[in-house]
Amino acid sequence: MTDLAQLSNVAEILSFIIVVGGIIFAVLQMRQTRQQRRELAAIELFRSFGSPAFAGAYQSILYYPDGLSAAQLKQKYPDGEQSAMLICTTLESVGVMMYQRIVPCAVVNNLIGSSTIILWKKLETWVADLRSELDNPFAFEWFQWLAMTLADLQDDSDLPAYEAHTDWEPSNLSGEI
Repeated sequence: MTDLAQLSNVAEILSFIIVVGGIIFAVLQMRQTRQQRRELAAIELFRSFGSPAFAGAYQSILYYPDGLSAAQLKQKYPDGEQSAMLICTTLESVGVMMYQRIVPCAVVNNLIGSSTIILWKKLETWVADLRSELDNPFAFEWFQWLAMTLADLQDDSDLPAYEAHTDWEPSNLSGEI
C-alpha cells in the first residue's frame, strides 16, 4: 500500500510541475506573440513612410512655410490639400497606434519623431481651419497628440543620431538576424 501511496504522491508532484510548466510556457508564448505584433506594426509603419505618395507629400509640405492657413494652402499650392490630408491621415494612424501601445513610443520617436514635429508646425493652422470648417474639434486629434507628445520627449541637449551614436557597434552580426 505504501508503494501505491508513494506513486500517487509522485504523480501529484509531476502533475503540479507540468501545470506550472504549462503556465510558464503560455506566458512566454504570449510575450513572444506581443513582441512579434509590435515588430510587424513597426514594419508596416515603416512601409507607409516609404511609399512614393507619402514621400512626395512629405517633400512638398517640408518646404511650405509654418502656419499656412487653409485659404493660403489652397491658393499657393494646388496639390497642397491632398498632400496635407495624406500626411495628417498617416500620422493620425501612427498617433493611435502609439497611444494604444501597438507600436512602442521609442520606435515612433526614433523613426519619425522630429519629422512629426516639423510637419505639425507646417500644418497646425491648416488643421485648425479644417476643424473650424467642419465644426469638429476631433479632426486629426491624434496627429496633434502625437506631435505634442514627441515634442515633450525632445531634449534641447539631444544630438542627432549620427552624432549621438558614433560609438555604436553591433553586438553579434549573426545573432541580430
